[in-house]
Amino acid sequence: MKVKTVLKKNSYFWVVAIVGLIFDQLTKYLVVQNFAEVGDTRPLWFNVFHLTYVINTGAAFSFFQGGASWLRWLSLAVSLGLMGVASFGPKLNLLEQLAYGCILAGALGNGIDRFLFGYVVDFLDFRLIRFPVFNLADVLINVGIALLLLAAFGPTPSQT
Repeated sequence: MKVKTVLKKNSYFWVVAIVGLIFDQLTKYLVVQNFAEVGDTRPLWFNVFHLTYVINTGAAFSFFQGGASWLRWLSLAVSLGLMGVASFGPKLNLLEQLAYGCILAGALGNGIDRFLFGYVVDFLDFRLIRFPVFNLADVLINVGIALLLLAAFGPTPSQT
């Protein structure tokens, strides 16, 4: 199968994945470059939303602390699986392409961090409800899951 054909079949998947990955890596880079130390914080809306530089050696919500060694392989497996579905599977509908593209961007973004550094850079600190600090890759994964749920359980085009 030609690369051009693969990219064309599920083009929104690839665009979302690439753009999402670039934004994820760029935001993490900017945090690392602009915060002097891990733990530094800058309020954008005092006691509601801050940018706080933390590193996470675990998974979401700091589960599995120190688990970066096996989490990197999980990220790689998920990424390869999603790329395989988009490349060799059927043409996905728009919602599925957007969903899987978001999940791929998030898995690759956090996976790259785990392979290169042994941890993930987190910085989005929503303090109003004492939510754990997270990053754009985490947001993309959750948006992707929400879109998949919508694709699976939402109205079909004939029902609208």
